[in-house]
Order: sequence, then structure tokens, then C-alpha cells
Amino acid sequence: MTTVAKAPATSPAPRAPQRVRGSGGWRKFALIASFLAPGMIILGALVVYPIVYTAIRSFFSRAGDEFVGWDNYVTMFTNDTTFTAIRNNVMWVIVAPAACTILGLIFAVLLEKLKWKTAFKLIIFMPMAISMLAAGVIFRGMFQEDPNLGVVNATLVGINNVFTDEANYPGAAPRDGFGIIEDSGVIATEDTVGPGATVDFPLIRIRQSDLPDDAAQAVAAPSAGDTQVTGTVFLDVISGGGGSNGEIEQGKSGLPGIRVDAVSPDGSIHGYATTGADGTFTIEGLTAGESYRIALPAANFDAGFQGVSWLSASLINAVIILSYIWIWAGFAMVMIASGLSAMDRSLQEASRVDGANEWQVFTKITAPLLAPVLVVVLVTLIINVLKIFDLVYVIPPGASKPAANVIAVEMWTVSFGGGNNYGLGSALAILLLILVLPSMIINVRRFREERSR
Repeated sequence: MTTVAKAPATSPAPRAPQRVRGSGGWRKFALIASFLAPGMIILGALVVYPIVYTAIRSFFSRAGDEFVGWDNYVTMFTNDTTFTAIRNNVMWVIVAPAACTILGLIFAVLLEKLKWKTAFKLIIFMPMAISMLAAGVIFRGMFQEDPNLGVVNATLVGINNVFTDEANYPGAAPRDGFGIIEDSGVIATEDTVGPGATVDFPLIRIRQSDLPDDAAQAVAAPSAGDTQVTGTVFLDVISGGGGSNGEIEQGKSGLPGIRVDAVSPDGSIHGYATTGADGTFTIEGLTAGESYRIALPAANFDAGFQGVSWLSASLINAVIILSYIWIWAGFAMVMIASGLSAMDRSLQEASRVDGANEWQVFTKITAPLLAPVLVVVLVTLIINVLKIFDLVYVIPPGASKPAANVIAVEMWTVSFGGGNNYGLGSALAILLLILVLPSMIINVRRFREERSR
């Protein structure tokens, strides 16, 4: 008996999925569109339309009634003011984000070593709570050139006074009628004197409040030797009035710290001395038989060190960038500290067990693991820096504003700050958008890479 082997039953070939057709597909599309439509409308109204309108407006004239082609862009790149703004923006992009990121990294690492980390974090992050406008006002006040107004110059002048023994009496003048004259700031004897003479300098126009703390009652100088000239430099004024002009009397203060020169007929300085607390001086080593003019150099009567012109054109950009770093270093610190808290510490501990020191752990383990966070912070700050406006508008005084100009301020100035040239302002806005785009694209790619992990 023969048997016929049956062919194995084969399952039917899978059917290709058929596209959903009919009213169900349209309902699904309508449902998705109903959810997306509000967001798309808002995005188009607030983002797409302004960009498209600004791009179109940049090809029209100042009033928008004449098509001028690329003229606004040509004007933009041939204008010295715009060139300064672009140069300053480049400097901002190079310095400010890198400085904020480095400081944020240092602060974040220090946070892990400190016991009072909460207070430290609060102090560093606090400037973020202050508006950029208020921060600009604060820094402009701090860096005022007058040491009586600006705390930075007041500190510098105070430190200078501690480490120098110069005494300055700005505005001092000789009392008339006592053989003392003023010539180009130098107060000197009208006639020459020889060794053995005593010369007093009665001065006026010095405020009692300008006298140093060690100033004492003026006294008459001792008699001079054969190679000496002695004398007293004193304030010829008694507080409250009274007394005789040119006389050393009770109530008249000596002027300490004043240099007194003995000037030879050929103009060379043959000897000098510095007045003591009671104003007396003794110049020694003079040649008997020679004659000298006794002079108080002009350096005694200038204003002395009065700080640095921080808000001048040469330093204004440094001050503004410093204010930006003061504000944004806290943001960088918080972001990097978040990355540190999420880091796997087993690699650090393993490297320490293998004998690595803390610097090697930081450079070989910590910093590479933090690289993604550092890049996000750096790129975010670059985007922020390109749009900088408030600080640059507030901090510089009028004379320094051109030197501190940036693209955003230039755009506002030519459009609304008196220029009323909306065509050129639109061209500057497009330039700013183009400069920001690469950083935004880098950030978007970083977000996609992190999402795909």
C-alpha cells in the first residue's frame, strides 16, 4: 500500500498592510490638525511672521516706501559704527561665555568641598535675581571715576594711601608779601638764599579737612648750620579766624610730608628734605658760599592718585563684560553643579585608588564627563551674549557709548533711538539672527543626541 505524502500546509502569505482610507483617516488628520493648529498659529504670528517681515523690510528705504535692494546691507558693512559694534560682539562672544563657564566650573567644584555650600550658592546665584538694568546701574555707580562716588576707585585710593607716604595739598598757594611765589605749580622763594638761612613757607587755600591725621602744631625750625637750610611749611590760617599773617602761632598747623628742594642756579637739585609732622625741614649737605632757591615741587600740590578712569572708552568694555560675568556665573555654576550631582562617582574613586591626585582626577575624569554640560552652558551663553543690550545701554556714559556699541544697541539706535531708519535697523536684525543661528543649531543637535541615548 502506498502512501502519498502530503505537502506541508503552508500559511497564507501575509498581506501587505492596507492604507486606511475613508472617513476614518480624515477624522484622524482633522484631530491632529485641531491640536496643532493653535500652536502653529501662535508660532507663525510670533516667530515666522516677524522674521519674514523684517527680512522683507530690510530691502526697503528708511520710510519703507522705496525698494532699495541690498543698499541697507552695504551701508551696514561700510559704516564705522556698525563695524565697531560687530567687533565688540566678537570680543563678547570670545570672552564672556568662556569666563562664565570657567568660573561656573570652579564654583561648582568648590561647592562639593565646602561645608557652607548653601550660603555660597546663594551668594553666587543672587545676581541672577537682579534685572540687567539694575545691575547696570550698580556697576556704573561702583566704577565712577571720582573716588568720593565710586567704591572701586575709593578702594584703590585707600590702598595707595596705605602703601605710599605722599601728602598732597591740592589748591595750596603762598601767602602774598612774604617772599614766596608760585610759578607753574611750584612754590619757591622769590630770591636765592645761602646755607645757614631759615625759610618759612606760609601757605593758604588748604582746607582743614585735607590735613593728614599726623599734622601737628607748627613750630619754628631750629637754626641752620653752615651747610644747612631750615624752615617750616605751615598752614597760615587759624581755624575760627584771628592771628597774624606769615607768623607761626598757636592754632596754625604744620604741613607734613611736603618735599622741599634746594635748587642750584643751573637748575639742578642740590639737596632736599621732607617736612615733619610740625612742618619743619632741614636740608643738609649744601655748599657754603653757594646760593639756592628753596622750592616746593608741584607734585606736593596736585590731586595725587585718584583712581582709574574705568568708564573711559579704553576700559568700558571690560567693565561691562565684568558685570555680565557677575550676573551669569551663578547660572553656569548651577547648571554644572547639576551635572556633577548626576555623575557616576565610581570612576573618580577608582582613579583615586589607583593613585591619581585631585588635579588628575579633575582633568582626566571629571572634566571629560562634564563636557556635554559645559558645551550646553557655553552655547547658551553665546546665544545670550549676542543679544546683549541692557548693560551696554546703561553702563557707559555718553562719551564712551560709541566705544561700547554692540549690534543690538546699534539696531535700536538706528531704528528707534533717533535714527528712524527702519530699513537699516531691519538689516541689522537679520544680521543678528544669522549670527545666532549656528549656536541654536548646535544646541538643537545636542538635544537630539541626548534624546537618542
